[in-house]
Amino acid sequence: MQVIVTEPIHPVPLARLREAAEVLTWDDPRAADWSRADAVIVRAAPVTRERIMAAPRLKAIGKHGVGVNAIDVGAARERGIAVVYTPTANVNSVAELVVALALALARKLPANTAALAAGATRLSPPELTGLELGGKSLGLVGLGRIARRTAEIVREGFGMEVSGYDPFVPDEVFAQAGIARHGDLASLIPVSDVISVSVPYTPQTRGLIGTAELALCRPGALLINTARGGVVDETALCEALRAGRLAGAACDVFESEPPPPDHPLLRLPNFVGTLHVGASTDAALQRVGSIVVRDVLAVLHGEAPEFPYAA
Repeated sequence: MQVIVTEPIHPVPLARLREAAEVLTWDDPRAADWSRADAVIVRAAPVTRERIMAAPRLKAIGKHGVGVNAIDVGAARERGIAVVYTPTANVNSVAELVVALALALARKLPANTAALAAGATRLSPPELTGLELGGKSLGLVGLGRIARRTAEIVREGFGMEVSGYDPFVPDEVFAQAGIARHGDLASLIPVSDVISVSVPYTPQTRGLIGTAELALCRPGALLINTARGGVVDETALCEALRAGRLAGAACDVFESEPPPPDHPLLRLPNFVGTLHVGASTDAALQRVGSIVVRDVLAVLHGEAPEFPYAA
C-alpha cells in the first residue's frame, strides 16, 4: 500500500504509518504523482476533482483536521473513495486559543509590547487600561465541539455568561451545555461582550459576519474568528475596527492564507492575527495525526473508520 502525506504531520503517527505502508512524504518529489497512491493524507493542500480522477488506486483521503472545504468530496464519492477527518482531536487546543486571543485583546497585550519597543516612559499608561473577562458575556456563533469547550473554559475560569446561535443544533444541546439560545445573530450580537465565531465554511456562512452584523456590536465588544477565512467579511471588520464599533478583533484564519503583509487589518493597533495555529500544539497535532492515520489504515484494511465525513 502506498500512502502520500502532502504536508508535515507529527512524527509519532508518521512512524506508525511507515510501519504499515509505503509512505511518500511532502519532501519527496515522487509525492506529486498520485497514480499509485492507495491513500493521501492532507492538511491544507487541495484535493481537486482532477487529482482524484488521476488517482485510479485511491481508496481513502484523510483530512488532518476538521474543515474539508479544500477536498472535492463529491468527486470522491463518485469514485467510492472514503473521506475521513478528525473532528475531536483539536477541540481543546482551538478553544484555548480563543481564550488566549480574548485575553490578548482585553488586556491590550500587543499594544503593551509595541509601547515597550518604542521606549515607554511610564508604567500603566491610561491608554493601555484593559478590561476583565470576569462577569462579561460570551456570544458563540456556532455551537460545535470547539464552541462548547470554549464555553466550559470561560464559564468555569472567568465566570462569564454564555449565549449562542446555531440553527442546526437542537434545544437540548444548548440546555445540556448551559448556554442560552438565541434565534438569530441580531439578538445574540448586541448582548455579547466577546463574540467567538466557530462555524464551518459553506456558501451559507460566507460573509456571515458582515457590515450589518458588526453594526449591532455593543460598545467595547471584541470579536474572534477561529473558524475559516471568509466567514467574517474582512473589509467590514477593518471598517468596524477603524470606526470604533469594535474595541478589538482577532483572526486565526483569513480569506488568503497567509495574508499579505500589507493586509489592512495587520496595520490596526486593535487587531491580533495568528497563522492558523488553532490546532498547532504538540498534543493536538499528535492526536490529529494518530486519528487520521488510524482511520486511513482502517479503510485500506477494509474496516470501518471512526470518523468518516458524512455531510
